[in-house]
Amino acid sequence: MFPENFLWGGAVAANQCEGAYNEDGKGLSVQDVLPHGIKGARAEGPTPDNMKLVGIDFYHRYREDLALFAEMGFKVFRTSIAWSRIFPNGDEEVPNEAGLQFYDDLFDECHNYGMEPLVTISHYETPLHLARQYNGWLSRKMIGFYERYVRTIFDRYKDKVKYWLTFNEINSILNSPFMSGAIDTPKEKLTETQLYQAVHHELVASALATKIGHEINPDFQIGCMILSMPVYPLSPDPCDVIAAMEEEHRHSLFADVHVRGVYPGYAKRYFQEHGISLEITEEDREILKNTVDFISFSYYVSACATADASKNIRGEGNLLGGVLNPTLKASEWGWQIDPQGLRIVLNQFWDKYQKPLFIVENGLGAVDVLVEEQDGTVTVEDDYRIAYLHDHLLQVEEAIEDGVEVMGYTSWGCIDLVSASTAELKKRYGFIYVDRNDDGSGSMERYRKKSFYWYKDVIASNGNSLKDRGENDWVI
Repeated sequence: MFPENFLWGGAVAANQCEGAYNEDGKGLSVQDVLPHGIKGARAEGPTPDNMKLVGIDFYHRYREDLALFAEMGFKVFRTSIAWSRIFPNGDEEVPNEAGLQFYDDLFDECHNYGMEPLVTISHYETPLHLARQYNGWLSRKMIGFYERYVRTIFDRYKDKVKYWLTFNEINSILNSPFMSGAIDTPKEKLTETQLYQAVHHELVASALATKIGHEINPDFQIGCMILSMPVYPLSPDPCDVIAAMEEEHRHSLFADVHVRGVYPGYAKRYFQEHGISLEITEEDREILKNTVDFISFSYYVSACATADASKNIRGEGNLLGGVLNPTLKASEWGWQIDPQGLRIVLNQFWDKYQKPLFIVENGLGAVDVLVEEQDGTVTVEDDYRIAYLHDHLLQVEEAIEDGVEVMGYTSWGCIDLVSASTAELKKRYGFIYVDRNDDGSGSMERYRKKSFYWYKDVIASNGNSLKDRGENDWVI
């Protein structure tokens, strides 16, 4: 049974929905030169084919969209602050007032509907100037720029925002150093020492933000945000079990440092065996002791690992990759669907850390088709999305029954937005259809999908309606 105070809601990111990339003093971010997503070539500047420049026009339509979220009954709304709206280049000393006022208005509107804002401080939208001038988080100077930014927004919104996340999917820097860490050096030219030095700078900055936040408002709840992906051994061979353990270690070190304030032993071993020498000061070590209040994470897929080189064929369906699981089906974009993996992740985090957990991203990207019902309403018959979310939420309830403390659940892309991985709009996640297409056409009108009403019932019943599903009601 879900607890009475469970925080039901949805999640977006500024760079994927706001648009207005050059309005009211906003500077460019790394997203403005990624017109084709993570794996596409970078542009020199904004290009007409970059869907994120307009997004879904949330910047001008947020009141309309928040009203729809409130209609579903959201208790919490996760969004991010676009760093380059506040500091257009990232290294200014004086913030942009128009950017600050926009988020004042946005958070006020959330509170008008009784929704708590859950705010990601840095969500893949580092100011582009910081990438090009300083090489992003490779530079220790980034800690100071980030500190100025967080002090500004913590002071400004100290009475409007309670829940904060320091970096979105912080471990994704290992796979996407430009999008995640604003590192301008091409990935293939980065040494492991450089990459993990950038990781260290982010971890210090995250802990410093936690320290500052608790000083400004002791009631702040500040969490880390991890891209989670359970890794199963491809076979019972102990070598495969070790391979899976080592793959998980690559990413669990981020949670370990956030929760325990020190680097774990397996990370130190990895650094030593791979000739990785980091600059870690005594001041850094002290700052890292400022640990988070809760752990938040995204969950979409699981993967396998093997020590057998002939079978170590990594899938391309998700950000972290991994060997495909032969027992699982996949989405249209190759993301393997594994609801039980969410229960596993929740138990792993809880057993290891005993910290409250918050699922802040989970959802199914799919091609949706608008249809007109007999009564004239326009909708999407997205039973496949309902099935996906239903099965995952049942596993959340199982984890709660296991004794795991889960704070809440915010479905990813609660309204259709531009994909981070592919920069497409046809890969839709939302409960609300936005009439915009990958060629830029569309009216921007919003339409409630079938899943809109389903999720409304889930929230209103605090999850009890999940038990009402018939055996053949929906299929993925």
